Amino acid sequence: MLNRRILRIKAFKAVYCYAENHGMTLKDAEALLDISCESTRDLYLFLMALCGPLTAEAKSRIEAARSKFNPTEEELHPNLKFVENRIAPLMAQDPDFTKLVSKKKFSWDQYDVLLRRLYERIRNRKYFKEYLESGESSLEEDARLWVKIYERELEDDPDLSDILEDLSIHWNDDLGYALGWCCRSFLALGKGETWQLPPLYQSELPGHEGFENDRKFVVTLLRTAFLNYDDFSARVAELTPKWTRDRLCTTDLALIACGMAEAKAWPAVSPRIIINEYVEISKYYSTPESSGFVNGLLDKLINQNV
Repeated sequence: MLNRRILRIKAFKAVYCYAENHGMTLKDAEALLDISCESTRDLYLFLMALCGPLTAEAKSRIEAARSKFNPTEEELHPNLKFVENRIAPLMAQDPDFTKLVSKKKFSWDQYDVLLRRLYERIRNRKYFKEYLESGESSLEEDARLWVKIYERELEDDPDLSDILEDLSIHWNDDLGYALGWCCRSFLALGKGETWQLPPLYQSELPGHEGFENDRKFVVTLLRTAFLNYDDFSARVAELTPKWTRDRLCTTDLALIACGMAEAKAWPAVSPRIIINEYVEISKYYSTPESSGFVNGLLDKLINQNV
């Protein structure tokens, strides 16, 4: 499930925590890394569990409209295509999925406000109306609708963002990535495949046998950055004499330490590939000037054969 970019980000965050708190032990950092990695898959499960409650919200709306004192003809004879979509019951009846969700104690029951707002927004979308009126009725079409909902409605939803922030400090940053995996699962279900929990590491996916184990990669990266952090920081200081360590951005130091660690642990890998990875990460997690700073220092430091 987790690709190398995500693994680098998670190692960087653990190194950042160490940079902010030198009382952290390597064991503490590795435990934090494990929690952070598993949290992405937990978020995926939580998001996959949304399709049932959202379908139930639509059904509740229809039933409420039918029960009005003087319902319209449309309210008496509503379009039930979405309410009867095939994806929601597939997930609700999958024993592996329901067992995992129950074990994790994931539930959308208390988030009725989000469900109401989300359904109200979706039911007015052009793609949703086209789905209701298409004349087609298939598992594949239902799956495509859920992909559109997850792609277009969830990543920038402020209500969802607030919920995720309350539930886990790890979840907001991983939302886009987890949504992508949800869409992959929906498309697989649309082809008639049985739902399967994604392996935590992509090297464990079918067809990836023989690839370097991703868990070994991220643990080695973390350990190398952690154990050499002070030395790496000293080398950065040598190249930035006008800046004390206190004045250097901790985020940039953690990114540079991870880049140096990767170059040290895998010397056969092209320095430019490593540098580009951490420059890209810096664009999301540091200051606007950081990408140039990280790029310039890593280029000098890695080429000094760290």
